Amino acid sequence: MFEAEVELEKRSSFGPLFLVLALLGSILALVTYIFMQTRQHLAPAEAGQVVSALLKAQGPASVQFHGGMVIPSVNERPGDPHYRLLEKAGLLKIGKQQGRATPIMVSAVALHEFQAIPDFKQWKDKDGTDVYFVPLAERRLAETPKVTMKSPTVAVVNYTWKWEPNKIGEVFDASGSAVKSFNTWDRATLIQKYGANFYHGDPNKETLTLVRGDKGWQLAAE
Repeated sequence: MFEAEVELEKRSSFGPLFLVLALLGSILALVTYIFMQTRQHLAPAEAGQVVSALLKAQGPASVQFHGGMVIPSVNERPGDPHYRLLEKAGLLKIGKQQGRATPIMVSAVALHEFQAIPDFKQWKDKDGTDVYFVPLAERRLAETPKVTMKSPTVAVVNYTWKWEPNKIGEVFDASGSAVKSFNTWDRATLIQKYGANFYHGDPNKETLTLVRGDKGWQLAAE
């Protein structure tokens, strides 16, 4: 009789313990599920990193020109507005035409300014002139993006970006006094062909779709 009572007491004590363990298991499962769902979502800060990388991959706004004895071609002439704008800013000197060629002289001071800009390039062309590739402005994320999850692996990102011009880029700002001193045709040519832009205008609003793959969040294929 005594042994039966002891056995009954053991069984009655295991009941509440079993319920507690079951409750703890349910809570753990819920926490794990919430954690996994959170990891599947694209955080705004992470979206910002992806967008910044995509903006940088587009490359800078830039201007390219020749130095030395420059002969006019179909694509470029020493009298084109970007040469005259660079001369107006004191970055080069357009000499007097000698036969078919016009001397374009870049000062040591100007070259030093160019070389201080990341991604600046200079090389020799096959015609013997020096080619200068000068970045003017970089695209920068203006604020933390807004993320809308369409599924655990698809996110729509709304973001704004703005131009960040360097010192030479300020010369090519379409709202600046240097560019505005040109006539309408030349201003349009500077904007369409030679890197001028409204670098201090309102930020640009854009939307893109990102998908989560084996290598993280990437731009969705069109």
